[in-house]
Amino acid sequence: MADFRIERDSMGEKQIPNAVYYGIQTLRAVENFPISGLKPLPTYVDACLLIKKATAIANGELGCISEDLSRAIVQAADEILAGSLRDQFVVDVYQAGAGTSHHMNVNEVLANRALEILGDEKGNYSRVSPNDHVNYGQSTNDVIPTAIRIGGLLALERTLYPALKGAIAALQAKAGEYQDVVKSGRTHLQDAVPVRMGDTFGAWAQILADHLARLQFAEKDLTVLGLGGSAAGTGMNTHPKYRFRAAEILSTLIDKPLTSAPHLMAAMQSMAPFVAVSSAIRNLAQDLVKISHDLRLMDSGPKTGFNEIQLPPVQPGSSIMPGKYNPVMAEMISQVCFQVMGYDAAIALAAQAGQLELNVMMPMIAYSLIQSLEILGNAIAALTEKGLKGIVVNGDRCRQYAEGSLALVTALNPHIGYLNAAAVAKESLETGKSLRQIVLEKGLMSEADLANVLNLEQMSAMTPAQTEG
Repeated sequence: MADFRIERDSMGEKQIPNAVYYGIQTLRAVENFPISGLKPLPTYVDACLLIKKATAIANGELGCISEDLSRAIVQAADEILAGSLRDQFVVDVYQAGAGTSHHMNVNEVLANRALEILGDEKGNYSRVSPNDHVNYGQSTNDVIPTAIRIGGLLALERTLYPALKGAIAALQAKAGEYQDVVKSGRTHLQDAVPVRMGDTFGAWAQILADHLARLQFAEKDLTVLGLGGSAAGTGMNTHPKYRFRAAEILSTLIDKPLTSAPHLMAAMQSMAPFVAVSSAIRNLAQDLVKISHDLRLMDSGPKTGFNEIQLPPVQPGSSIMPGKYNPVMAEMISQVCFQVMGYDAAIALAAQAGQLELNVMMPMIAYSLIQSLEILGNAIAALTEKGLKGIVVNGDRCRQYAEGSLALVTALNPHIGYLNAAAVAKESLETGKSLRQIVLEKGLMSEADLANVLNLEQMSAMTPAQTEG
């Protein structure tokens, strides 16, 4: 067998290594775009393969391609989805506008594997053509925005949703475990009224649950497909039933209620669904940074910081200071969140950069969106397993801070008035005397009433209205 085969396209011919399954258009793209070394994300490849499988089934059923070609293309897609030939998707993330290079990479690999399934040789495109058969009734312009939608849905279901739900469950468990631990609240990084450690964890759980709901709402935009719009959204060269049947098959393949867009041209031109999902991810990332910073502050010390909690020590923290452990999982997730925010900015810029019938910035949008979903999901899962689940609360330290906080004077406001309470706080800070001692010395309250008002458990308990729902 020769080491090379000759393939031809509209620009001429090239030698293609016979071992590879991609073809001449992929090779041209590899030569043209030696940019980042980043290859298409596996989830994005899966999305493209699922689309090609669905379209092959639909076109076979509708008589647009022969049944034997339909079966061969579907088998090839299934094999690759199962793990074979994954190294054949080789075009750099930063490539020809709209994603034609990656799209043809997928078409060529499927065509050449289908040829083998049919007992033929790679490169015999007169029998199975990347363009005429694998890509029948399709265009980069409707396949790639559909692939971004499917890839986003896959990344949400496979990675981000399970990670978020796991983090919420871990925080809820900690909320129950430490509900009776009282700690000093802090606002402006200054002493504030006491709160329960369990309520702190519970608040974080609620924050993440709210973000999960926002993501699930934004996801709905991804389920409306422009597949079938072909080159410009008019549906040229497609069967009248194709767009609906392809969406129906894809729905079954990914177990999501997908529908064909009411206006295919609009679905092709607007990147708004991706901006909406990216914005929801950025919003989540911003709160995760806040939570990670809280964790680091509360874990600071152990001798010169808050030392209210202990995050699990998972690795040595210094190359020179023995016995040092750092909150590395919290540090990691902040960095991931900053990267996600950067991807969101890039997506927003790319989304407004489309012209007329097409946005040619889709390759970068595809990578940035799916990468954001997956790295954030992986980071949350790692933080949960290596951080949140193993948190230990230092109850004695928390109590010490709560009892020493000048903000306890707030509870005296209804009984001695704001100005008297402020004077008590000032004297306590200047003299070192306790609030209790000063109030009693000044005869502002009885000892029994004061003991009731300065009850930490009572002060830190959330009212029914605050905990409702």
